[in-house]
Amino acid sequence: MSLITLAAAAAQTHEPIYWVELGLKNGIDLGFFTLRYYSLAYLAGIVLGYWHLTRMAKAPGAPLAQRHADDLFFYCTLGIILGGRLGYATFYTGGDTGIPSLWLHPGELLSLWHGGMSFHGGVIGVLLAIAWVAWRGGLNFLRVADYLSVCVPFGMLFGRLANFVNGELWGRVVTDPNLPWAMVFPDAPDQLPRHPSQLYEAGLEGLLMIVIMLLLFWKTRARFRPGLLVGVFTAGIGSARFFVEFYREPDAQLAEFARQTGLSMGQWLTIPLILLGLFLVVRALARPAVATGRPAVA
Repeated sequence: MSLITLAAAAAQTHEPIYWVELGLKNGIDLGFFTLRYYSLAYLAGIVLGYWHLTRMAKAPGAPLAQRHADDLFFYCTLGIILGGRLGYATFYTGGDTGIPSLWLHPGELLSLWHGGMSFHGGVIGVLLAIAWVAWRGGLNFLRVADYLSVCVPFGMLFGRLANFVNGELWGRVVTDPNLPWAMVFPDAPDQLPRHPSQLYEAGLEGLLMIVIMLLLFWKTRARFRPGLLVGVFTAGIGSARFFVEFYREPDAQLAEFARQTGLSMGQWLTIPLILLGLFLVVRALARPAVATGRPAVA
């Protein structure tokens, strides 16, 4: 290859973006305490979701009242935190042994500032919270889940943006050296340009799902077909996660598992969600819509 050809190839190669040059910090230093953006992201998602749920509760045909929204705010917050941490301990720790090692140190389950939250564990925690509130209030579980599913993408958006600000959960090494948004993360062992998969997730699991769910709720009659909204959410969020996992670096302790099975742990856990979501959508469309009158709840 001639020197001219080599020079032309070098000129066509884009310089990657270096995360450290973006000037991002993982929190606000208050002197005696660092208020981490990761915690603020969860708080922002929960508060915004609660605000929107109160708006939906006032719309015609709502299956819940304000007091139920208040209960969901409290119990779903517990479900997200406890379910997310327990899910992470179960599925994403253990290293080469395959044993969920975080269970051997239960005190670390409360160390949220160290990171480590499982989306699938959080989903289970939220479902248990919905079941509890629906049972106590005599509400239809599926319809309450429909309403809550509209609010969840807010938290997904903020959470993934917080992952990017923390410089964690980066993507795989890029195969195209000219990818304009390829990024070098400081904690990556090889210091090679990678996909900023956190932003992919924020866009697909967060922003795209926010648009879809809000349009379905406010511009269509989807909320009057029990299971349709939560089905679209479940299938949509599962499909987005499955796709992004092709660009996301597997957790170090599960890299060998991904190599042996052909799919990452996140993808294996997402397949049942996609199938469940599709089932709920088909079931909802095959059944008649519910009455649009507002239920008599206090």
